[in-house]
Amino acid sequence: MKAILKSYVRRAAITGGLEASRLISRLGAMRAARGRGAIFTLHHVRPHRPRPLDANGHLEITPVFLDAAIRQLKAEGYRFVALDDVPRLLEGSPDGPPFAVFTLDDGYRDNAEHALPVFERHGVPFTVFVTKGFSERSHTLWWETAEALLNATDRFTIETDGGPKTHVVTSIAAKRAVCDLICDAICGPAESLAIARLDAAARSVGIDPTAMVAQLVMTADELRTFARHPLASLGAHTLSHRALDFLTDAEALDELSGSADYVETLTGRRPASFAYPYGDARSATKRIADLAAQAGFTLAVTTRAATIDASALDQPMLLPRISLNGYFQKPRYVAALASGIPFRLTG
Repeated sequence: MKAILKSYVRRAAITGGLEASRLISRLGAMRAARGRGAIFTLHHVRPHRPRPLDANGHLEITPVFLDAAIRQLKAEGYRFVALDDVPRLLEGSPDGPPFAVFTLDDGYRDNAEHALPVFERHGVPFTVFVTKGFSERSHTLWWETAEALLNATDRFTIETDGGPKTHVVTSIAAKRAVCDLICDAICGPAESLAIARLDAAARSVGIDPTAMVAQLVMTADELRTFARHPLASLGAHTLSHRALDFLTDAEALDELSGSADYVETLTGRRPASFAYPYGDARSATKRIADLAAQAGFTLAVTTRAATIDASALDQPMLLPRISLNGYFQKPRYVAALASGIPFRLTG
């Protein structure tokens, strides 16, 4: 219950901040916070699928909301541009209309099935960041595995450093609390081991993590076809989606260069853009940014929330992005986020 209450309080606080930011924006205050534009990040785009524990609800939006978000940004005077054009736009005159960029992480099949038709309808370019291990089925989507496991059973055993641990999760509150424990174990230096333990626990109750990846993520052939669309481009997202800052320089550089190699095999050209796995301090650090530049990327995006201003020219390898969060699917919240005001208010 404590975990659920904490989640509700957090969502209420975010909702209040977005409502206040929208009001401030409509009053014409804090215009400078908008900067030159915004880069948005998405994951799944698909019709809503109710499930008891929606641990990944923040990572999906509906096609209807994506359409509404684009219409809202159009009404706000935004122009839609490709990610690779951002450095050139920042070097140009600051007097033009603000720009909006759409990016999608991980290469989910619903990006082609549900997002592409919306982008086509509005003529909006977009970039999908590809992880080789997902499209080649050599790595699993641990956050999808965790949610599926907890929704499939009320009891399971998972290996830990202290030996096997059996969890009895008969309520949503208990499932959410254990989901947090699983996340905490994976979000550290022993990421690969923790994911292997989670996958084993899932298989013990009939969940196949690899089959889940095959169901959700586009194959190499699908990505190759997808990339031929005039609005679509592919960026790199590592080989294995591991937190890069826990790796040695050599290991991280292999993840970076190898993912660029993979995208090149799909599209015939070397990608200029890269998205850090998780996009936070586990990957998006100065050390990894320097290695990304060494691997040949000219821009890279994080999940640090902010709008884009001229200062981004000084840090093109650590560009901020704004998440379109599935828990806050209202067009006015898109306008509030694009205004940049929420990020100024929270520092």
